[in-house]
Amino acid sequence: MSNMRDAAFLTTVARASYGKVSSQYQAEFDPATGTIWGYFNPRGTPYFSLGLLKDIRMHDTLLETNAGHVQFDGAMHQAGFYVVASRVPRVFNLGGDLALFILLIKSRDREALAHYAKLCIDNVYPRIRNYSSPTLTTISLVQGDALGGGFETALTSDVIVAEESAQMGLPEILFNLFPGMGAYSLLARRIGMRAAEELILSGKILPARTLHEMGIVDVVAPDGQGETAVNDWIAKAAKRRNGYAAVYRARQHVHPITREELDAITETWVDAALRLEDRDLKMMSRIVRSQMRRMEHGDVTDVTADALAAAG
Repeated sequence: MSNMRDAAFLTTVARASYGKVSSQYQAEFDPATGTIWGYFNPRGTPYFSLGLLKDIRMHDTLLETNAGHVQFDGAMHQAGFYVVASRVPRVFNLGGDLALFILLIKSRDREALAHYAKLCIDNVYPRIRNYSSPTLTTISLVQGDALGGGFETALTSDVIVAEESAQMGLPEILFNLFPGMGAYSLLARRIGMRAAEELILSGKILPARTLHEMGIVDVVAPDGQGETAVNDWIAKAAKRRNGYAAVYRARQHVHPITREELDAITETWVDAALRLEDRDLKMMSRIVRSQMRRMEHGDVTDVTADALAAAG
């Protein structure tokens, strides 16, 4: 194991940034292992703003256009693994732009809500399909909270690695809505429809260890060791990368998720969002305030629990 960890350390050192470094989504490439490391680097509260979604799409569109190859150090390289992670300490991603949702719902702007949902699916679906590359394996590295759309994003990967203190869940039911950008489809593929519905309707935020026992998280790592765990997993899988990738493609054939399915569910989400009442929007506002307090002052560890407490 020590040799494997030494190799992981050396490949980490060899990584370098490429692409649009100043964007809210930053990418690095490790040519030794053929691994892309993509990092959420949002401005302000770490949710999926329109700007962050567009920056991710810009990077991933180029990857898909180049059939899983990246331009690095003057040459094109075949990527074998694509890890998505976050630069924000203790947060993977807190989900959708709730403040924007409130504004659009109050103004009855169905077109803008549908546009946001479509942009989310424009990001989610190519990752579910491994960017049309038969040999690219996707990995989510969750080192903090992944809520709502953040959890959905983690679920899009073939493999989920999470640190022990990471928490994931779908709190949308707390403000009378549901996660409409892939959660139902992706959870059903991993744990079945009934269990997926139970988790969605519970609104529970669960620790990585519990999610591992449920069959959602693949690898649980000690806090601070998530990146090492990913490197170890890649080092193990690299020897049989073709076989691993083929198994994950087989998963897609057995439990296919189509673009049409995802688009239809987002239509349901938009319709449901426009039926929300004032009390629902007030709960959404409380969650927004809890998110802001957490990022500005660090005195909130669980934004959903804080919002519920404020509601009395």
